[in-house]
This record gives sequence, structure tokens and C-alpha cells, in this order.
Amino acid sequence: MWQDKGLHLGGSPPPRRAHQPSLPVECVVGPDRELVLVKGGKKLTVEQVERSTVRLRSNLSFRPSFSEIVDLSEVEEVDLKADEFLKLADQIDPFSTTAKRAFPARTSVRNHAARMPEMLRPPSNVEIFSTLNQAERWILT
Repeated sequence: MWQDKGLHLGGSPPPRRAHQPSLPVECVVGPDRELVLVKGGKKLTVEQVERSTVRLRSNLSFRPSFSEIVDLSEVEEVDLKADEFLKLADQIDPFSTTAKRAFPARTSVRNHAARMPEMLRPPSNVEIFSTLNQAERWILT
């Protein structure tokens, strides 16, 4: 599990980070586990996701084939329209269509945000979970 913005999956060494503390979306790249962890802030917007993606693409450790866990546990508001979800999926998303994507989502707002990628990607590669631990187990198997 990642705690305090560190990646501690299977005893992994600290990851290379692609984040700026002032931004509401943070990405942590764990190249040894081929995993990206994304944590959303209180409000999720298309602009935040775009900025996060630019930072992720600039991280030399990142590969599009890596798996991703998107932690939505702090998201209280999703300010994304249907056309913005499509733009994110078609133009902005840095991951390959074969990458595994896990979304821990405990509330209806978070679950709604997680359902859009599930509908826009191959269904076997995207799963929604009620806990971060469940998401991690699925990604790492």
C-alpha cells in the first residue's frame, strides 16, 4: 500500500515522483513495480488531470504499459462533463489500452468518476474497488 505519498508495495524502494505539492492531483511512479499511483484532491477537474498527465509524461521512469491505481478517497466533487471524459480517454490519457487500471471508490461521487474510464476502456483492464488494498491486490496479481 502507498502511504504518505510513498510506494511500499512488496518492499519496493521509494519511487520517483512527478508531483508538485500545490496541485490537487498527485502522481507517484514506481518503475520497479511498473505502477503509477494517482491521488485526487477535494475537487477533480479536467485541467487538473491534464496538468497531472503532462507531469507524468515528463517523468523518465514512466511507461504507458504501467498499471495505474487512481485513489479517489479524498475527492468530494467531480467537475467533469461527458465530453471531457471522452477527451481524457481519447487525447490525454498517457496509458496504453492494455494497462491495468484500478479505482478504489467508496462513495457515489467517486464511483461515478471511476465508471467513465471503465466504460471507455477494455472492461477487463479496468476495475472499481471499495478499498485501496483490494485495488492493489488486483493490480499486483
